[in-house]
Amino acid sequence: MKLIATRVKEYKSIWDSNDFEIGDITCLVGKNEAGKTALLEALYKLNPIISTDSEFDVTNDYPRAEVSDYEEDVSEENREPATVVEGTFELQGDDMEAITSLFGKKALKNKKLTLSRKYPDSRGSVTSTRTFSLEANKDESIKYLIQKANIPADLQKKLTEAMDDVAAMLDLIATVEATEDTKRLTKILKVIQEHDVSWYIYNKLLSSRVPKFLYFDEYYQMKGHENIEALKSRQESADLEQSDYPMLGLIGLARLDLDQLLESARTQDLVNKLEGAGNRLSKKVLQYWSQNKHVQMRFDVRPARPNDPPGLTSGTNIWANVYDSRHMVSTNLGTRSRGFVWFFSFLAWYSQIEKDYKGSNVILLLDEPGLFLHGKAQEDLLNYFEQELKDKHQTIYTTHSPFMVDSRHFERVRIVQDSGIEHEDKMPKENDGTKVFTDVLEAHEDSLFPLQGALGYEIYQTLFVGKNCLVVEGVSDLLFIQTVSTFLERSGRTGLSTDWTITPVGGSDKVPTFVSLLGSQRGLNVATLIDYQKKDAQTIENLFKKKLLQKKNVLTFADFTEGKEADIEDMFGTDFYLKLVNGEYESELKKAITATSLKSNHPRVLVKIEEYLQEYPLLKKASFSHYRPARYFVENFDKLVGDLPKNAVDRFEKAFLTLNKLL
Repeated sequence: MKLIATRVKEYKSIWDSNDFEIGDITCLVGKNEAGKTALLEALYKLNPIISTDSEFDVTNDYPRAEVSDYEEDVSEENREPATVVEGTFELQGDDMEAITSLFGKKALKNKKLTLSRKYPDSRGSVTSTRTFSLEANKDESIKYLIQKANIPADLQKKLTEAMDDVAAMLDLIATVEATEDTKRLTKILKVIQEHDVSWYIYNKLLSSRVPKFLYFDEYYQMKGHENIEALKSRQESADLEQSDYPMLGLIGLARLDLDQLLESARTQDLVNKLEGAGNRLSKKVLQYWSQNKHVQMRFDVRPARPNDPPGLTSGTNIWANVYDSRHMVSTNLGTRSRGFVWFFSFLAWYSQIEKDYKGSNVILLLDEPGLFLHGKAQEDLLNYFEQELKDKHQTIYTTHSPFMVDSRHFERVRIVQDSGIEHEDKMPKENDGTKVFTDVLEAHEDSLFPLQGALGYEIYQTLFVGKNCLVVEGVSDLLFIQTVSTFLERSGRTGLSTDWTITPVGGSDKVPTFVSLLGSQRGLNVATLIDYQKKDAQTIENLFKKKLLQKKNVLTFADFTEGKEADIEDMFGTDFYLKLVNGEYESELKKAITATSLKSNHPRVLVKIEEYLQEYPLLKKASFSHYRPARYFVENFDKLVGDLPKNAVDRFEKAFLTLNKLL
């Protein structure tokens, strides 16, 4: 199952974070003290990989200013213990198979499972209880259970008629000879009678499938050396320090345990295993560590010496060293850069987790993972997330660094900010504390800094920016606009002024982000010329309602066509655009598409074509791309210009005249 949304309430700096969506990779961006760490901590406790970490403590975790009032309200039963964290999960294929094989395809009303964890109840419960919510269809589940049971037909009929009364069903089963099927049916129905179908599905089929959360921050970094007897004592008493986990991961990666390290004289087998672990980790580190390709991990186990550091002067010690082949020197891991130690420590623990939880679902929560890395190393880390983690684990990480924001994926960003620290006056609780926003238009300027930095870096690389930025959705828009503009100028008419720099942002979902970030830069004049669909109306209106742009600077193609919705393709009219499609896809169409063959009543020609191609797919397994007709238009313009409709040319000129007035 996948985590698709979460919400945190009444925890440290958070009164109510708001619901926010979670993807394969989610980046929580905000300045220091915004509450990013608190969000990860609360989510971690929902189902932590270290089971003893699941407890919330009212004294330490409830917002400090009101903890006394809260405790009094709970003890006097004026309120229930607060729900701190909720996680909404979407069931995947194997989860559904486990349910449908027992209760049928209609067992659930939807594929969502919500888990939540509360504070302990001071009136009795001393633990933080976790609850679930799952919408099951009781009647359909029991009906399927009866139908699939290998029992006499007359008993099936009677059980179906008595479905509303599970106790009566159990009495009916008791009247027939016991078989394996009746025993199994009885066992399931007794659980349903005591609880319900939802309880059975969650506790018997799904609870073991809920993803574990692995939380990792700077405090989990290895020291580079450890006394094995002391480590073994902490392990046996379940009192491990945070830095112990990556060290144990390292030892596990060598296929050794602490007893083997203590019992073993320095045998060749031990040396070989430690060397093998060092080589495996070195390969992983160097694959994504471009800062120094000449390092190699080496490990040693030896008896303590009198001049060893405090805590290591007796018993047996393990040492993690880094050998630099360029400088031919070996140094203890703990003396290396903090960024390198973080990366190595994470890989050591993660490698063991991957081994121990193979086939299980683990969600990674990484708090400021690039904190001690410079820009290029942070880019290495993002590549590691993308190439090594994304397809195996959902990853949620926090940052305030521009280099830890992937400018290719602004849709992964969630803005975290604490409105309370932005205002001197006390705010109402519903507006106070840490909030999470998906919409960058809601964010304060300080919170946007990492995104502005990431955008600036991408713009520096692409150079699609100037003093006057015209934001369009994609490269196809740029091709159409530039080509028609050139034609208009050659014809003695008005094209788009060369003072405009056309900035394609890579899709409609990225328009608000880019406009927000560009619009906040002093000295930049920003306008849009974008598609308009009803579902995007509010987002487009917010561009000027949030005072990011003036209303006159927010232009859509619907402003220049007769349709209620419009893309740039609608500026040309259906017949001419079909000429482009038929020309570009001539070898992949069974027959040319005509306007009369488009049966859809949708106002946008692209939607009409896409619906047509669902019924009559392209040959050669080709897929329809907006870019290809635009490219065909540019490459064949001299042949097409005679067919270009006058009203299409007029529409573009009107748009260019309107834009040029904004300069």
